Amino acid sequence: MSLAMPELLMLLVKTSYLVAAALFLLGLQRMASPMTARSGIRWAGLGMVIAIVATFLLPGLHNIGLILVAAGVGTVVAWLWGKKVAITDMPQMVALFNGMGGGSAAAIGGVELLKFSAAGAAPSMVTLVLGTLGALIGSVSLSGSVIAWAKLDGRMDKRYTFPGQQVFNAGVALAAVVLGGLAIQSLGVPMIVAFFVAALALGILMTLPIGGADMPVVISLYNALTGLAVAFEGYVLGNEALIIAGMMVGAAGMLLTRLMAKAMNRSIRSVLFSSFGGGGEAQAIEGSQKPIEAGDVAAMMAFAERVVIVPGYGMAVAQAQHKIWELSQKLIDRGVKVKFAIHPVAGRMPGHMNVLLAEAGVPYDLIADMDDVNPEFPNTDVALVIGANDVVNPVAKTDPASPIYGMPILDVVKAKNAIVIKRGKGTGFAGIENALFYADNTRMLYGDGSEMANALVSELKALDGGGH
Repeated sequence: MSLAMPELLMLLVKTSYLVAAALFLLGLQRMASPMTARSGIRWAGLGMVIAIVATFLLPGLHNIGLILVAAGVGTVVAWLWGKKVAITDMPQMVALFNGMGGGSAAAIGGVELLKFSAAGAAPSMVTLVLGTLGALIGSVSLSGSVIAWAKLDGRMDKRYTFPGQQVFNAGVALAAVVLGGLAIQSLGVPMIVAFFVAALALGILMTLPIGGADMPVVISLYNALTGLAVAFEGYVLGNEALIIAGMMVGAAGMLLTRLMAKAMNRSIRSVLFSSFGGGGEAQAIEGSQKPIEAGDVAAMMAFAERVVIVPGYGMAVAQAQHKIWELSQKLIDRGVKVKFAIHPVAGRMPGHMNVLLAEAGVPYDLIADMDDVNPEFPNTDVALVIGANDVVNPVAKTDPASPIYGMPILDVVKAKNAIVIKRGKGTGFAGIENALFYADNTRMLYGDGSEMANALVSELKALDGGGH
């Protein structure tokens, strides 16, 4: 029995969605390793292209012209923005793009609720509940991601608290749920609008009290929420591609959130509803910061047996990753064993330092995770810290009153010698003094990260007699 054209198109669409889902899975699997991540992104991108093209083949699709215009504008803006954005601003862009995904899911939920309201006939209760739940989660992800962007971009204080904040937030969350239930029951426009206002307010209020040290976890969490919202709205639309892609993003985002929280010795609940440390007066830091010159640091590293380099956000700001890798190559040529130590939440988003080092061409086998490299610090002759601050601060282990108390750190303080490249005596993203900078075995190399790295390379060349 031959199939009619609409049935053939639907079969083609469903098959395309299946192929797209397989490419999503393959891409996600390959993104698990830095060595295959680039190809994984390409596979997942190809899957998305297939899913988008297949969607245009759906019978009865309306407003194709508007869809094409919106897709064209979005593609051009995203392409230009992605090409021009500085690596230091990448976390902000990720936060905003993630928020746009959540906002899109919320918009779908809102349009569907308004459509049901105008039609005067409601679909099944499951469809209504999932559509409203997706709208709630997407709205929270949208407004919360905007606040995260503002904090990361320095446009807002890293933390904003007021008395009774958690109780107030719980009240807003309850109001959003109640309004969502009333919107389902009545399908009235005023109730739907009130529901979205409460949902957007909840995302803002949830993110305001969260400190800068928790931002990598927050970004991962909102990424997971966006995925779940997309999956729910995919069910409402009956679109298998949205359901599959959304569930993948949601599951991957939640797993990453758990890994980030574990790396900080925190629960997701404590990230959202409390802060690091137990409060009280912080311990006084004794000693003084002891400066050192680039020539002395170069000599120290040139005749070392083991050197561990610890990059942080300051390296991204200085765009020093290429010079640091050149420095490492000079040391390796001299027979020095060099490693890069990466804290899971170094930078402003998960994997930030790995991206920087990969851009500079650092081999993956020289990059070590915190758990692997920490036992090696006591046998490390020189630990060079460039731009890292809170993730190497010993007070995370020694001062219960510290805002970062309980967060696992890189044990740079245990190295035989610690060199810190830093512009000045300012604090890190958490806004607290770093006890490492005052330790007896620490010396401060003050200056711009890129300039100091260049100076170290020049000094090493001089030690080699001016050779390459």
